[in-house]
This record gives sequence, C-alpha cells and structure tokens, in this order.
Amino acid sequence: MKAFLILEDGTVFTGTSIGSEKEVISEIVFNTSMTGYLEVLTDPSYAGQAVVMTYPLIGNYGITPDMESERPWPDGYIVRELSRIPSNFRCQGTIQDFLIKYDIPGIAGIDTRALTKILREKGTMNGMITTNENYNLEEILPKLKAYTTGNVVDKVTCREKKVLQGNGYKVALMDFGAKKNIARSLNKRGCQVTIYPAHTPAEEILADNPDGIMLSNGPGDPKECTQIIQELKKLYASDVPIFAICLGHQLMALANGADSHKLKYGHRGGNHPVKDLETGRVYISSQNHGYVVDTDRLDEKVAVPAFVNVNDGTNEGLKYIGKNIFTVQFHPEACPGPQDSSYLFDKFIDMMGGKR
Repeated sequence: MKAFLILEDGTVFTGTSIGSEKEVISEIVFNTSMTGYLEVLTDPSYAGQAVVMTYPLIGNYGITPDMESERPWPDGYIVRELSRIPSNFRCQGTIQDFLIKYDIPGIAGIDTRALTKILREKGTMNGMITTNENYNLEEILPKLKAYTTGNVVDKVTCREKKVLQGNGYKVALMDFGAKKNIARSLNKRGCQVTIYPAHTPAEEILADNPDGIMLSNGPGDPKECTQIIQELKKLYASDVPIFAICLGHQLMALANGADSHKLKYGHRGGNHPVKDLETGRVYISSQNHGYVVDTDRLDEKVAVPAFVNVNDGTNEGLKYIGKNIFTVQFHPEACPGPQDSSYLFDKFIDMMGGKR
C-alpha cells in the first residue's frame, strides 16, 4: 500500500506503508544511530515525535529483548528499507508486526538521506504520515503548523512507585520518561532503586530518606513541566546528592534560573562527541534531545558548565557550586553503546559515600 509523508513546508515523499495504516501528525526528527533501533523505538523521549532512521536498513535482527520501556513511544516510524525477514538467535518477531501491535504507522522506501538534509537545512518540522492518496495539501498544511507535542511527560511516566531491590545505597529515581537502563545501571552497582512518578511531591521523596536522587531523561519542552520544576527547587535545597540526565538536567537548570532553547534539529544518535571541561578528555556519547540549556542566564555562583558538545558548542552538563549535584545532557546509560561515560554512575556512587 502506498503511503505519503507530508512536511509542513509542502514537501511530499511517497513510499510504502508499514505498521498501522492510521493517519498521524507529529514532529519529524532523525536519529543517526547505526544499530539499536529497538532501543530508539522504546525510548520514552520520542513521545510526540515520528522518527526517521538515517541508517538505510532497519530491522535486520528483528525484535529482541532489548526494550528500554514496556512499549514503543514514537507516533510514527520512517525508514529507507525495512527488513522483512530478520535473522538473529534472539529474534522474537519483526518490526512490521511490532508496529502493528502498538498501532504505530510508518513509511518505508523513501529517500531518508534527502529527508534528513531538509530537516538539517530548514530545521525540525511537523509532518503527516497518511495512506490517503486523495489528500488535500491546502487542508493539511495548517494542521501541521498547528501541531505541538504538549506536555508529554505525563503520558510516559510510571503511574505508581516501583522498587528494584538492592543491598547498597537507596536511590530515588524520578521517572520523567526513564529508560530502563538508568535503573539497571544503578542496580548493578548494588543500589536499591525506587522509581517515582514524575509529579511525586519533593516532600514524599525526601521522607523516604534516599541516599541519592536520580532525575531521568524524558520527552518534550522542559518549560512545559512547570509543576515539576517547583518540586526540583525543593530537592535542590536539600543536601541529598543529585545526578540528572537529559530532561532531568534541563529541569534542574530551569529550577535554578537558567533558560533553555530549542535546537534547529536536535541531537539524536550514538556518535556525539562531548568534552569534559575539567580534564579536557572527549567522550563519544549517545544523545536524544531537541532542547538545550542556555547557560548565559545561569548564575556562575550556582552552577558552571562541566561538559560541552564538540560539534556545536552547546552545553552538555553542569556542576553545581557548593552542592552535591551534577547533571549531563547526554546518556551515560547508553545501550547499545557507546558506554564511554558510564563512569558517571560510579561518580554518583562516590557522591553518596563510595563503595559499600
């Protein structure tokens, strides 16, 4: 069946329908990872977006037990070629069946290189995936321009508190759309991880007397999370060590007077170099975000930049002055890799008192 990807600038790509046949409007973003498509599909940070995979062949090892959440989150999936016959000893099904199961529409057979160049040159834009060959461009374009992702954190966060048992430090993990490997990375270091819904009051978390607090990744514009930001101000005022990743990093910065802005086309992939400003060492990182912290409005008495993106100079981490708090924009829990920066979890353990 034919399918069409219509961008808000009027560009139309024609391909083949994959997954669900429903029509969807979403923000179109691209990911440059060469592997790990299942982790991309199940990353809650993609809620409210349709993902273009720049690697040309997707699905060749099928669906494996490598999901980062209980279900996939993108609104749509866009690929050059979808493997119909996966081959892997861990394979449990095909992407085609996976997309149908979770009612996610997609399109294959389009020039994803040309599409990615448009998104890089003109910036991230909204689009529609449809199988309706009689679409009316004049009716569709205003709808595309009007679309916003909204407050998608409420959509992806857990509904109730969960505990991963451990014999070490007690860590409170705020779930703004957390990838499973954040909790796993802490748990394998012995931590008992308690996962809290995004809107849990700071008082409830502090009453549980955690040794450390972890702020997770998540989707959307951080400025939409006004209530969460107010709670993070209270967590900042405590003396509990805090480590934050991606959206958590942005929210902690906003809670302390910084600003954030949307990037032209975001950072999404497994090959982004970040520089540690203290040591000068460069790490290759996994990233998935469309917004960054604007450090110009951050009081240097509150926090200073700790990491910077080597490609475009944007902020990749903050070190808070006089506080046991550090935050990063990239993903040290990246799975599949690169795992260059997984040592940051050990740094967090040290902040809580070192190995037990």
